[in-house]
Amino acid sequence: MNITEAARVLIILGAALIALGVLLPYMAKFGFLGKLPGDIKIERGNFSFYFPIVTCVVLSILLTVLGNLFLRK
Repeated sequence: MNITEAARVLIILGAALIALGVLLPYMAKFGFLGKLPGDIKIERGNFSFYFPIVTCVVLSILLTVLGNLFLRK
């Protein structure tokens, strides 16, 4: 990978992060993101712990598929 390809990848990743930042408040209205079955949520007294493991796996698979579709030569 030469410097031009690396710059192109960084620009695409930056644009994707900006788009995600803009869309994130609107995605919260859908309600399913972060509340999938298998996400760990523990509440005891004044302590709460939340780990969205299934949501992380689903997003990872989705981003992997999108990355392979758009960044493949």
